Amino acid sequence: MFQQKVYQPEQGISMGSPISSLIAEIFLQNYEDTNVKQFLELKSITFYVGYVDDILIIFDKTKISPRTINTHINKIHNNIKLNPTYDEHRSINFLDLTLRHQQTKLDIDIYRKPTTTDTTINFLSNHPIEQKMAAFRSHITRMHSLPLNPDKKQKEWDIIQLIARNNNFPKHLLQKLITQCEISL
Repeated sequence: MFQQKVYQPEQGISMGSPISSLIAEIFLQNYEDTNVKQFLELKSITFYVGYVDDILIIFDKTKISPRTINTHINKIHNNIKLNPTYDEHRSINFLDLTLRHQQTKLDIDIYRKPTTTDTTINFLSNHPIEQKMAAFRSHITRMHSLPLNPDKKQKEWDIIQLIARNNNFPKHLLQKLITQCEISL
């Protein structure tokens, strides 16, 4: 309801409703279980993972084509359409990762969208210290938890330090955080 007028969705569930995400998750789990599971069992799709509306599918191109996957998924439900992005030069960005297909392994790196800024809660702001530290704790935990080679890890640490400097975050607190995150992993 807005300004005494009730707005009713013609289909789907209301955005912003506390139960919307739960209903969407139940629907998508059923959708995947009844429509993707068969491809996984046949090993034509070797890996499938989703996060909200982002899906990563790795498939065996000797058993199935991307066109077949796309056609099948788009026929299942009128309101769900797969808009694929294919890897370029054996590399693809998924969420905040860059995945590169090497000869015998998958190489992982941290991906930042071109629109990403280095803005966090400024340390000089009137926010609780835990809120100021949250973004850096997240960056550092991600850096430590991913299997990055030493050069990539150093590059990420340099970026984190730059973001901290640009937001007046004290170096000693950043060092404390990196030590805490190393211990907790």
